[in-house]
Amino acid sequence: MGGWLSQIDAIHEKDPERFPGIDKHMETFIGEGDFINVKSWGFDHVRIPVDSYLFFTEDDEPIGARFIFLDLAVKFAKQNGLNLILDLHECPGHDFSEVTRSPVQKLFSNDEYYIKRAEKIWSYMSERYGQNDHVLFETLNEPVAPTAEIWNNVKDRLCREIRRHAPSSTIITGSNMWNWSSTFEFLTPFDDDNMIYSVHFYEPLLFTHQKAPWIGNPEIKIERTYPGDYGPGFIRKYGFLLSNGIWNRGRIEKEFEPVNNFRKKYNAHVICNEFGVYTPVELQSQLRWYDDLLSVLKEMEIGFSYWNYKNLDFGIISIGEKLYNNLPQYNNPQRINNPVLDVLRKY
Repeated sequence: MGGWLSQIDAIHEKDPERFPGIDKHMETFIGEGDFINVKSWGFDHVRIPVDSYLFFTEDDEPIGARFIFLDLAVKFAKQNGLNLILDLHECPGHDFSEVTRSPVQKLFSNDEYYIKRAEKIWSYMSERYGQNDHVLFETLNEPVAPTAEIWNNVKDRLCREIRRHAPSSTIITGSNMWNWSSTFEFLTPFDDDNMIYSVHFYEPLLFTHQKAPWIGNPEIKIERTYPGDYGPGFIRKYGFLLSNGIWNRGRIEKEFEPVNNFRKKYNAHVICNEFGVYTPVELQSQLRWYDDLLSVLKEMEIGFSYWNYKNLDFGIISIGEKLYNNLPQYNNPQRINNPVLDVLRKY
């Protein structure tokens, strides 16, 4: 459920004329009916991304009036028999969307100030919601640290802080570099029996994000189908090569080998809690990609959360996104992308 308590600026940009303001948006964008939807579709949990700057002052003091909406999310999830992942999406010194435009995120620059701020935020949230056995805490969305060692140290500190205030809650933490599957070989497990490890998967990015305006690489502007051969791929931060070569189910299976090896080695629970294809991409190719990915996840006993429930260019539901008004998959009164929803429900 991204775009509700996180990335509200992106929602504003999509439909500025009708944007009601931050607090009114939180009040109206998602409600109890959306949790009923998720349950009726057959899913067992929701993931709620939270941007800390919307919920804490610059002195990291909680804004009580905003936490009412997160309280409601916890309540609605419980009423509908859903687990709820509380995901710290952005925090002081960490903005995953700004990574490619900054040399090093401040949280990972060996600056104790920012780590302590993140710990303080987690101390409050884990204490507030730690008594709810259906709430899971996700340390940080898509960390991009210069080295795995730096991220492993930070995530251990955040896990310890959560565990201090929520002794029986499940903690979720992921791998470095946008939670890539390839970096799982460098992820160290946290010494705790109640953990889930997260991976995000949008590869090949040249297919899943083709023509997405927020990625500047020229290679992303080319129209592509799946499966396919995407040639030399392209280079992202710290020299990582992405999307190169032939992509099909076998390639996806190979990409998940580090994750599956980690799962088996440590007898760990794993969730792929973000994946998706930019909505305007050719629909039949999308469906083939979803089917291949989800069949691999099922085979490897890896759970999943789809990005995204509503809007933000990937939504199962699209309301007020002018760019997608005429896409055939939304041509129904509820504006529900039934073809994608159907393949998700299949798994």
